[in-house]
Amino acid sequence: MRLIAGATMQRAAVEVRLAPGWKTYWRYPGDSGIPPRFDFSGSQNVKSVTVRWPAPRRSVDESGTTIVYKHDVVFPLAIVPEDAAKPTTLRLKLDYGVCAKICVPADAKGELTLEGSSTFAGRIAASEALVPKPAALGADGALSIRAARREGNKVVVDIAAPPGADVELFAEGPAPDWALPVPTPVSQAGSLHRFAFDLDGLPPNMKPDGAMLTLTAVAGDQAIEVSFRLD
Repeated sequence: MRLIAGATMQRAAVEVRLAPGWKTYWRYPGDSGIPPRFDFSGSQNVKSVTVRWPAPRRSVDESGTTIVYKHDVVFPLAIVPEDAAKPTTLRLKLDYGVCAKICVPADAKGELTLEGSSTFAGRIAASEALVPKPAALGADGALSIRAARREGNKVVVDIAAPPGADVELFAEGPAPDWALPVPTPVSQAGSLHRFAFDLDGLPPNMKPDGAMLTLTAVAGDQAIEVSFRLD
């Protein structure tokens, strides 16, 4: 792991490089796995750091279905300094998991003083382009979530995607203690892909009524993120 600088003092990124055959996890790992935990509390002249997550992929093996990055990944950072006129130093403690035939926890530390120029600006911009774009439920577009509905204890989602695209759907609850199943594809008619998942993995004594879910649809190098209320 290393920190890399962007073109301005408000831009940087965390780069995680993986050996061939290894993978690491998205913010919600799915059936198993360790999501990355970013700790910037030791930084200087930093009011806030927002981590942006490039679109992940589904991985299926004997441990179940997980949501992962199978290659090197760059997490763009949006930084708000306490004082824009003073130097900013990022200090990161990162806890994450990597997995091949075995899965192991990993940790790393990094430090970077931002100077407002970098040879990595293009790499960060390329990763930023892979971050899912906010979208509205039912909106038009080459990639769009046309409909989402609750059918008893199941949620059914219809996605329109470009022809020939490899389409994925991921679902997150309103809080980290929700552990929803990874949606599975159930049918396809032309450019319309239907996915479904059960309302399992809720916190104890929690009812799904009225909860806001986050649906992330991925098709090739396009990705969108849609909020959906469980009426």
